[in-house]
Amino acid sequence: RELARGLHPAVLTEGGLRPALETLAARSTVPVRLVSTPDQRFAAAVEATAYFTVAEALTNAARYAEPQRIEVEVRSADGVLAVQVRDDGKGGADPDAGSGLRGLADRLAALDGRLEVVSPAGAGTTLRAEIPCAS
Repeated sequence: RELARGLHPAVLTEGGLRPALETLAARSTVPVRLVSTPDQRFAAAVEATAYFTVAEALTNAARYAEPQRIEVEVRSADGVLAVQVRDDGKGGADPDAGSGLRGLADRLAALDGRLEVVSPAGAGTTLRAEIPCAS
């Protein structure tokens, strides 16, 4: 419900990115493995953008890709928060075809970030986002 309304979940505000992503993973209808998530806090806009990037990727994968599993990796290095969400679903995601990925790209662009989607048919989808941050 919080995601649908675009609100910051309390766990993100209070605990940061790691517990917020753990909550997303636990609520997912597809098994999610958190490969890595940083412990440190980031600016609220950076954390929210990373959170909504993962949430959108999980939602899209569950809704359209029919995956067996999803992996989420979030790393901070050299002033960039890198978010990667990879599924083993049917692929074929097209950022130009739906409003969800376009909206996500716009959210990232507002922070001078970028979005890359690699989704060959039959080979799963990898979504990568880079968000400039001061860690």
